[in-house]
Amino acid sequence: MELPEQKPTEALTLGAIARRWGVPQHRVAYVVLSRGLKPTGRAGIIRIFSEADCAFIGSELKRIDADKGGVS
Repeated sequence: MELPEQKPTEALTLGAIARRWGVPQHRVAYVVLSRGLKPTGRAGIIRIFSEADCAFIGSELKRIDADKGGVS
């Protein structure tokens, strides 16, 4: 029995999430710290986040922008 071939997935670090949302990494770090998000794992000292965390971070970034009057 062979396992189905899986696509390699990118580890969702702060930098990867920032690239995905097209924002500076410090904005992602702000959301993580201010909302108390905990990483789902670690690779050494690097924090790894889930797809759900990534979606939450994106929604929070959009909410922050909306509160500021649409500034990206």
